[in-house]
Amino acid sequence: MPRPASGKGTLFLENEMTSNRQALRQRITNGPTFWFGGAQDALSALLVDQSNFDGVFSTGFGISASLLGQPDMELYTLSENVATVNRMVNVVRKPVFADADTGYGNVLNVGRTVREFEKAGVAALSLEDQVSPKRCPAAATQSIVVSMEAAVTRIKAAVDARQDADLLIVARTDAMDSGEALERAARYAEAGADLIQPISRTFTSYQQLVQLREVCGRRLSLQLMAGTWMTKLSRAQIENVAAFATYPIASLLSMVHTVRSNLQELARRRSGDFDDLPFEQTTMADFKDIIGWHTLEERQAHYEAGAGH
Repeated sequence: MPRPASGKGTLFLENEMTSNRQALRQRITNGPTFWFGGAQDALSALLVDQSNFDGVFSTGFGISASLLGQPDMELYTLSENVATVNRMVNVVRKPVFADADTGYGNVLNVGRTVREFEKAGVAALSLEDQVSPKRCPAAATQSIVVSMEAAVTRIKAAVDARQDADLLIVARTDAMDSGEALERAARYAEAGADLIQPISRTFTSYQQLVQLREVCGRRLSLQLMAGTWMTKLSRAQIENVAAFATYPIASLLSMVHTVRSNLQELARRRSGDFDDLPFEQTTMADFKDIIGWHTLEERQAHYEAGAGH
């Protein structure tokens, strides 16, 4: 069931966030791989939370599409990103891993970005070394990165800005050349990054991921997306090199395909017939359970029953 919208004290929620961060911190060195399902809004985060995934990943690609209906070109602001992530944190119990893009500016902005996401309750966040505004490498034809020194400075600023040492900083390198990506990964780890995240197009084999882990001395964070070579990795291979394994946009693309197909069919019919749609709809009863309808009804009744006392 989802976390109630209210009724828990601030201290309780802070303790829960701390517990999530500590749980992740303890697992990144040699613990089991933490598997994340991607979410773009509070509802998709809730569905991930109620699944068998270990945690929720807030996808910037999905947030841009869901919030703005536009591509992931860093069009949404830090405040819009943090607000969306905070709404996710408020309805889930599992750890949230946030996509913090490039940090939204210079090193001072990076520091603020880390503090804002930390206050929002995330357990981990990723920062990438692209120029700002960035272009999502899953869709763009190329990725332009800042200088290595500028990127290292970003990571140092992020590490110094966090108030909770258990908050994990994941450094992503979008460098297209594998040699450069290896060097950047080592430098980012030296600057204090807890995990290293490569993009799929830079490397082409499992052996290169093993090399990346050995060079940087950190476990990896892998993003698994349909159409990339990483989907051919076995579970054993993924868990051998990665502390985090994430399906960032599976829920987004599944939703788009399902909704578009059903809408096209209903528009064709233009009747009251809902039978045999391309994809079955969730029943209203199931949906009410998912969003915690009965929990809030019971709470309202509890307080209203005692209003006269």
